[in-house]
Amino acid sequence: MRFDFSFKNLDFFHPFRIFLLMWPIKIIFLVAFGQFRGLLSFFHMPDLINIFFAFLSSSIVVYLSGYMFGAYVVVPRGALTIDLILSMVLLCSLRMILRIVRERNYKADAAAAGVKIKRAAVLGAGDIGTSIASDLIARKNLGLKPVLFLDDDPYKQDKQILGLNVLPVPKDFKYIKEVYKVNRIVIASKHISPSRISEVLKSARDGGLKVSIVPSTADLADGAVKVSQIREVEIEDILGRKPVVLDSDMIDDMIKNKVVMVTGAGGSIGGELCRQIAAKSPAMLVMVDHCEVQLFQIEQDVLGRGYGAPIKPVVANIVNEKRMDAIMARFKPQIIFHAAAHKHVPMMEYQPSEALRNNSFGTWVISHLASKHGAERFILISTDKAINPTNVMGASKRLAEMFVHSMQDMPNNKTIFSAVRFGNVLGSSGSVIPTFKKQIAHGGPVTVTHPEVTRYFMTIPEAVGLVMQCGAQMSGGEIFVLDMGEPVKIINLAKQLITLSGFRPGVDIELKVTGLRPGEKLFEELQHKDESLIKTKHERIFGFVSERPKHADMQKIAAEIAEIADSKSVNEVKEFIKSKVQEYSPQFYD
Repeated sequence: MRFDFSFKNLDFFHPFRIFLLMWPIKIIFLVAFGQFRGLLSFFHMPDLINIFFAFLSSSIVVYLSGYMFGAYVVVPRGALTIDLILSMVLLCSLRMILRIVRERNYKADAAAAGVKIKRAAVLGAGDIGTSIASDLIARKNLGLKPVLFLDDDPYKQDKQILGLNVLPVPKDFKYIKEVYKVNRIVIASKHISPSRISEVLKSARDGGLKVSIVPSTADLADGAVKVSQIREVEIEDILGRKPVVLDSDMIDDMIKNKVVMVTGAGGSIGGELCRQIAAKSPAMLVMVDHCEVQLFQIEQDVLGRGYGAPIKPVVANIVNEKRMDAIMARFKPQIIFHAAAHKHVPMMEYQPSEALRNNSFGTWVISHLASKHGAERFILISTDKAINPTNVMGASKRLAEMFVHSMQDMPNNKTIFSAVRFGNVLGSSGSVIPTFKKQIAHGGPVTVTHPEVTRYFMTIPEAVGLVMQCGAQMSGGEIFVLDMGEPVKIINLAKQLITLSGFRPGVDIELKVTGLRPGEKLFEELQHKDESLIKTKHERIFGFVSERPKHADMQKIAAEIAEIADSKSVNEVKEFIKSKVQEYSPQFYD
């Protein structure tokens, strides 16, 4: 081609020698750029870039060889340029053909399986949205076909991406449905706010469209994007806030190569603690719970994630001091997260002795043993219900806080003790969300105790991440309070959940107000009147300090609990708690 097919010029350039030189060099550079490790039918932009640099590198080497070996391997620069272009075209064309064949097979598999293709509008024309749309176009067997993009960015509007039009997000989605025959909206933007998700959800539902999200706002911020994670919008997406930015290095330093114990490991918070701790290379993770079924489930979950951390599940009751003493003597935990607790407010009102024994005395046992066996850090998982409590559960957790803080000043103590308070956790066992979902599944009514009841909410991973951040920055004697955003009205939460389920509140599903349950308050508080605010190293974490109770006094209270917990009546136990927790105001007596 370089000499217009005049073959008489080829004798000077020795094409056979050049052929023997160039092909091994090209093969070597293709190997070096990873092209023999990839699947040929999967061809994307990184492959194109690697192929280009492999061939460019080989051409440069051959060109330089002409200077080293003279006329023996002289190659015209024009011929090298043509060769580079042809090599790119031929190899990339082959890869594209194989990709087209693979995608046609997906389409054939979808047709054979009877998958009905739904037309989708992708909300978000950024990196995430285009990546999702590209995969959906390629993988017909997923049952979604992108037909347009929706985006609030004026610069992108009226343009095309992947051959699809980019339109502004409409207020009325009926137009989109009628003109583009769209069945579903797929939210694929890490910048979209929870309030905006709520607006889109309402407008889309009014227009008769279903809404999915990829995958959640927190996961999107981490770059964890997979088509298989497209799911329905959950209440967490609407109530969520900006993703929490944690000091991962500080948390890693606390956990790595340490023996970490989690009590209440089978619970919602304890289980998530185990998952996040196992991912940070502890020397050993000791998981303690009195329920073998829940403990087995979290053990299998953590093992299935393949973190590789040594795991020791231990069935034990935290109030059994001899058993817990033997466990700590065996494993010598350096970090202890104490999450074991009874937390159901109305239920504990009728059996306060159980709350007192498990939540309060159990904490005394574990914290005392932590100091005895030389643990470095002890973190109590507390609750906002411990602030000016009106129920037994909250009062028992307040007493647990007092036990923990008294340990800080115990003679010869070397353990750092702190507590972390947070509110309701979305999706945890016994929380309002699973209850509402069951009621909606049964056709209603959805019961709300009072129209003005408000609560603070967090997601489980968010709460646990902040708990670990607190553990990493604790210095001893603090009570940490997590920034939980604005309190949410429970009745609004119920309405949003009904809407997410595809029903109309008060029309398809009845809302019923039942009245406050025993021990419930209209709203939760963040601090006691005697607590002083201190700054912490994290903007989402507040610290409070107050005068710590004397260890000797708390030791006497622990001995009294051990004596009276099984022998006193409901009302007598509540009066006992009130005598020890001055801010406790019982609302219910049996």
